[in-house]
Amino acid sequence: MTSVLLQQLLNGLLDGVYYLLIALGLSLIFSLGGIVNLAHGAFYAIGAYLTTLIAPQLGYGAALVLSPVSVALLGVVIERFLFRRFYRSDPILSLLLTFGLAMVCEQMLRMIFGAAPLSFAIPDALRGQIFVGDFVYSRFRTVLLGIAAICVLGLWFLLNKTAFGRVVRAGVQDPDMIGALGISLQPYLATLAALGIGLAGLAGVLLAPIYSIHPAMGQEILTPAFVVVVIGGLGSFRGVILAALLVGLVKGVTVALGYGQASTAVIYLLMLLVLLFRPRGLFGERIQRFD
Repeated sequence: MTSVLLQQLLNGLLDGVYYLLIALGLSLIFSLGGIVNLAHGAFYAIGAYLTTLIAPQLGYGAALVLSPVSVALLGVVIERFLFRRFYRSDPILSLLLTFGLAMVCEQMLRMIFGAAPLSFAIPDALRGQIFVGDFVYSRFRTVLLGIAAICVLGLWFLLNKTAFGRVVRAGVQDPDMIGALGISLQPYLATLAALGIGLAGLAGVLLAPIYSIHPAMGQEILTPAFVVVVIGGLGSFRGVILAALLVGLVKGVTVALGYGQASTAVIYLLMLLVLLFRPRGLFGERIQRFD
């Protein structure tokens, strides 16, 4: 019983990690640019589809690098020609823009790859189980947890221990002050868009061998990712991390108790409870929109 509970907790934690990779990108783009990116799930889907193209030719390891980088470069182009026009606009306009962009991306994937779901097998080198006493867990899922943890630690280091991160954090709190100091936030916004959208692409690569790949897959993960952002608090890096872990653990416990069908509803209930007592989320901050 303990082994089964631990397995479900780790599976829930893995779901939380995937939500985290999406939610971090959403939070980064919103915090500095004020863009609520409803197309974020589409970039996750693009990352998964690119995996099906790259991995058979160059291997899964190459896809793990090339797919997120390609999606990140796409993010730079979109930031330059679309997002940048809406930083100073009414937020509803960016919502409409990114909603339309999500629809365009989904239909393009459907036209290129077809509407039927695709499958992608776990690489041979990562198949098998890990045994620790009576506990058994998938080697592939363990590796994915490690990769995601490294990415989150790297992003934390970038935002908290570098000059780039200091400018970004200052820009989130007071963009007018940064402008008065003669520092342009445009390069930082482009970099954050690349990082955030690239993380979504990475999540697609990691999930490709576990779930079916289809054009609308981005919509399925986007809503839980928004739940994580809302629970953690807009603009809070540690809040998003804590919320993702909390959502994953709550989902895992619900499944372990035999209520798997209610596992998704439980995370929405968790969001409701947090918002009732903490409307800004667990670590939400007051954010000024970029001017």
